[in-house]
Amino acid sequence: MKIKEKYKIKKITNEEGREIVLEKHYLHRARPASYAFGLFDGEKMIGVILYSVPASPNLCAGICGEEERHNVMELSRLWIEDESMKNAESFLIGNTIKQLKEQIIVSYSEPEYNHRGVVYQATNFIYCGLSAKRTDPQIKGLEHKHTRAIKGNIKELKEKHGEDNVKIIHRPRKHRYIYFNCSKGRRKHLLNKLNYKIEPYPKEVIETPTSDFLCDVCGYESLTQKDFSSHLTRRFHLEQIIT
Repeated sequence: MKIKEKYKIKKITNEEGREIVLEKHYLHRARPASYAFGLFDGEKMIGVILYSVPASPNLCAGICGEEERHNVMELSRLWIEDESMKNAESFLIGNTIKQLKEQIIVSYSEPEYNHRGVVYQATNFIYCGLSAKRTDPQIKGLEHKHTRAIKGNIKELKEKHGEDNVKIIHRPRKHRYIYFNCSKGRRKHLLNKLNYKIEPYPKEVIETPTSDFLCDVCGYESLTQKDFSSHLTRRFHLEQIIT
């Protein structure tokens, strides 16, 4: 049976999408959606895709310029049952993205979860490298909270929560993908406006450890605990934390 004969795609409510994402998606964290669709096998919903307005206004203006800032939508959540047919994710993306009125679609995959965006590569998104290096405050006991929910600068947070309970961490960088949801002529126009460099798709890299201790801040490698502990107090390491 062909995939389009077995599965149907229907619009669902934001709340229906939210419930599935909170339960099934690996992040277990929802986003308000402008568009929500479900993938159905008969009456059973076996997949969800959510499209949201990007959280960052700078991102909206940064892709193709200020004049296109209201023409951007983010593919924010995608979940499919593991037992579904091959290419079910591509089928869901391809048949929902054309229902959006926005022409610039951005999405991210997260290397820290071993995701490199294979489904975006299969659906002809262009790859625009990794997101920028950024740092975020982290509060002891509130590590589960998203950084957008933490208000105040470092000084204010330390005064509120205590000097030793607030630290700066490096935000994991993400693979960034862009799709132009428009005609060939309009796509060419938007490509000329694109502010990001188009890069080759990232391929799977199998890494083998070369040392017993690896610093996840600056990449320093050590074979002994003593040397690694000493490294944590060195100027180079400390500079990476605060930049």
